[in-house]
Parts: sequence; C-alpha cells; structure tokens
Amino acid sequence: MTLQLARRMASIKHSEIREILKVTQQPDIISFAGGLPAPELFPVEAIDRVQHLVLQEAGTQALQYTTTEGFAPLRSWIAKRMNSRLGTSFDLDNVLITHGSQQGLDLSGKVFLDPEDVVLCESPTYLAAISAFKAYGCRFIEIPTDADGMDMVVLENTLKSTDNVKLIYVIPTFQNPTGKTWNLQKRQQLAQLASRYNVAVIEDNPYGELRFEGQDLPSVKSFDKTGQVLCTGSFSKIFCPGFRIGWIAGDKELIRKYVLIKQGTDLQCNTVAQMVIAKYLELYNIDDHILKIVALYKKRRDIALQTIQEHFPKNVHYTHPEGGLFTWVELPENVCARDILDLALQSKIAFVPGGSFFPNNERQNTLRLNYSNMSEDKIKAGLTTLGGIIRNYLATGQP
Repeated sequence: MTLQLARRMASIKHSEIREILKVTQQPDIISFAGGLPAPELFPVEAIDRVQHLVLQEAGTQALQYTTTEGFAPLRSWIAKRMNSRLGTSFDLDNVLITHGSQQGLDLSGKVFLDPEDVVLCESPTYLAAISAFKAYGCRFIEIPTDADGMDMVVLENTLKSTDNVKLIYVIPTFQNPTGKTWNLQKRQQLAQLASRYNVAVIEDNPYGELRFEGQDLPSVKSFDKTGQVLCTGSFSKIFCPGFRIGWIAGDKELIRKYVLIKQGTDLQCNTVAQMVIAKYLELYNIDDHILKIVALYKKRRDIALQTIQEHFPKNVHYTHPEGGLFTWVELPENVCARDILDLALQSKIAFVPGGSFFPNNERQNTLRLNYSNMSEDKIKAGLTTLGGIIRNYLATGQP
C-alpha cells in the first residue's frame, strides 16, 4: 500500500515484550518474559458470583453507558485506598478510571506533550511508557538511577539546563524493569523539584501493594504541595488484568483535562467490569487476597534469587527487589543479552533483553526476569539452565 500515514508512525516500533510473549504461548516454554500475574490466584469463583449479583441487582445500569470519569463507588474506594496507603488526600473527583494504568500514560502524552517536548525518566524505565510517550513526538532524557532512586543532582541540573521539559516519569516502588525502590528522601526531593521547576510528574505505581519485606513508603504525591504530581494505579496486579481497569489520580483541574481527552478516545471504560470490581470490594476483603499474592510471589522471588546466586556466573549482577514482579540482571559489558536469548529459546526458556528499556542509549548487556508467573519448580529448572547457558557463552562464546 502507498497510503500516507501520520509522521508519528515512523517512530512507533513493535513491542519486544509482545513479540516474545507470542513465543511463550507454547506450553513447553519456561517464561520469565512478561509481567504476568499468577493465574491460579485469580478469584474465579468469587468473580462468577459477583457478576451474577451485579446483573441481578443492577443489570440495566451495568449494561448501560456510564460517565467518562467512571463508576462513582469505585472511584471513591480508590481515593480512600490511596489516602490510607500512600498519604494522599483525594476524593472521587480526583480519580479517573482508565483502561489499565497504560491508558493513563497514553492520556498523559495527549494532555502534556507536543512534538520535541522532553520527558525525563529513570534509566532504564518501563518499555510501554516509552512507547506511549514517543507516539506524541517527544524526546527522552535518561536520568541515572542508583539503588535508592534517581540522581537528584543530575535531575536538577537537567531541569535547569533543558528547555521544554513537560514530564518526569517515574516508578518509585518496585520499579519495572529493575525492581528497585526509591528512598524517602528522593521522593520528597522529586516533589520539591517538580514544584520549583513547574513540571508535571507521572508517578506510576502498579506494583506498590506487593511488598515482601521492608516498610511501606509514602508516595511522591504525598509531598506534592502544588498539584504537580499525578498517580497511576491498576487492579491488574492485585486482582486480575483481564478487566483492564486502572486509574489516574491528581489535581481535580488536571483530571478534568484528562476527562476531556478520554471522551475523544473511548468515551468510558467497561461499565460491567467497574461494577463487578466495586461489588467484589464490597463483599470480599481485598487485603486477604493480596496477602495470598504476596506470599506466593515472595516464595517465587526467593527461589529465583537463590537459583541465580547458585548457578549464574559471579560476574553477573542482579537486584534484590523488596516486592513486585521483576529482578534485573547485568551481564559483563561485552555480552549482548539478545544473543543469550537466542540460545535460551533453543532450550525453551524466554526472558526480555534489557536494551529496549533504555529510550536512548541501549545497554545490551542487561535483561529482565519475571518470577510471578511460573511455578516454583519451573523457576528453579529454567534459571538453572539459563545460568548454564550464560556460563558457557562467557567461556566460549558458544552454547
């Protein structure tokens, strides 16, 4: 075809994760690739009961259009939850329901970004956020990140010296892809810098409730005195991803802008899904369900890290996440993780090479491992085999 496409299409590439996930559909693949929750923990029977109740009690409402903002009882629950856990001060009008937290990122691009505007982000950062923002023609500047979060000196110097910075995008808790968590001081400093330099912050928090150890920390938003910070969240990791229900929350005036943009995108999110989740939260204790998730993921993380320690070469480094779904692996500088992936796939093992998580300067010697989705025996077997593949490659350059 010779159709004239929008210029933005030239910069939009396929998702490496989605391409790898096609391979992982094969039943004999041991996959550390996607950020998939454990399906055996989905509350199928409870959801079946709740769906019947919703249709019996309010079927005509559930099958009808609802407001763009979303189902009011669900928005109220989200606001109260964030207030109690993250130190925010929201009510339902601070919350917009979205199709997963991913739509919140896309809407943020529409609200804030013009071509050649600048997004500051952690290095590395979430691959799908790069894709969402890049569609609007922005440039990225990566800010170095250590075990405690962004380098605030580099961040402030960048804000001082760079024109048209519109967004700072961060995942302060159990970051994707590294699993790292920001300390309290850097959360406070980010909120202060955002106010000082009048730039918006997107605080992405899909994993924050999945803590295995350590203490919960207040959100960056809790230190925001001027309304610069917006928060995204999702039911995908604490309930089930198939409903595709998430949210973005922030200053009410800003959220009204998001509502206007969402009206031109999809009008609203699925009414039935919102009402089913709200009814589940009314009838069941979500904290009990999250405790089950945390217990299983902690067990799987521990097995993954122990296996890496025992079977990966000693010059391979990895993170020790306090929660979430991922650990991050750094190979020696001269090793390309895509070469390791090619060898691993021959042994029916999949992971995501780390290069795509860097918007500008790909570090090809990195990779991301997920530990939430595979059973414990497959985690141990798969990582043992992967460790052997890496050892052989480092020794000979061959499988």
